Amino acid sequence: MKILFAGSPAIAVPTLLGIAGRHSIVGILTNPESAQGRGKEVLPTAVAAAARESLGRDIPILAFEKLGSEARETVAALNPDILVAFAYGKIFGPKFLSLFPRGGINIHPSLLPRHRGSSPIQQAILDKDEETGVSIQGLASEMDSGDLFAVEKIALTGRETAGTLSEQCATIGARLALDVLEAMETGKASAVAQAGTPTYCRKIAKEDGLIDWNLASADIDARIRAFDPWPGAYTYLEGQRLNLLEARPFGEGEFRPADEALPNVTAGTIIGMDKARGIMVRTGEGWLALRRLQFSTRKALSYKDFANGMRNLAGLRFSLPTQAKDNF
Repeated sequence: MKILFAGSPAIAVPTLLGIAGRHSIVGILTNPESAQGRGKEVLPTAVAAAARESLGRDIPILAFEKLGSEARETVAALNPDILVAFAYGKIFGPKFLSLFPRGGINIHPSLLPRHRGSSPIQQAILDKDEETGVSIQGLASEMDSGDLFAVEKIALTGRETAGTLSEQCATIGARLALDVLEAMETGKASAVAQAGTPTYCRKIAKEDGLIDWNLASADIDARIRAFDPWPGAYTYLEGQRLNLLEARPFGEGEFRPADEALPNVTAGTIIGMDKARGIMVRTGEGWLALRRLQFSTRKALSYKDFANGMRNLAGLRFSLPTQAKDNF
């Protein structure tokens, strides 16, 4: 089949390359180049970069700001059979979808209808779900509401980060997409309507990484994992931004401070360092052991190295958010 592939971030790359090995990619629809990293270097999306490196320069890469008449005319000239989308980032309207005789499919990293929207991987971690997965759905006018061609579940351990879970979903998504395309090509594909009450997730903002220490330790731990690698979880210590790279939560009865000189401390206060657990911090409910940290202008450190380089940690208090709002 002749396929127009639509995708932007790294999670979509394995699907693109897998499809290119079995089908004809007539074009790649992706987001425009953007400024990235601390140096704000203008770079192509991960999908565009992978296409140029692995598939050559003959395949058209289409980076439209919007899918208007110009985009439709360009795509129509490519004469595609089907649209395959994975984390493209824009809504496909009915006029655009009408360009594809065999319709379109979308790879979505959740168990639809749970976590429709732009951040399903992060939301599964934030909600401390016991399982998530990957769904292959038909493209429909309402966001993530299409019938399901294939679904595969992933059991969650509670220690995943958005980065590690994205890698799992990328691999599964590529395999499922190829299976569905083969079934469609041979006339064996079938789809079922989504069952259950939909839930939704929103686009994550850079400011969401600021930690509210009044939350329970399990919720803070989930945020640290959900926002790894982006936007990253952070707080402030003595006026400096401190990135929180790894932590472990402990309930009220799972940890007892050895130093009783700090009774009834407020949330966000460092109790001290537990050699086996990490740098222990009081939260709104329970304790959080910080295991890997990084001041924004320095290298990442284990909790032991961090404590060795910063004396008198016990009693210091992290800054609390003053403007950030918890919308999850």
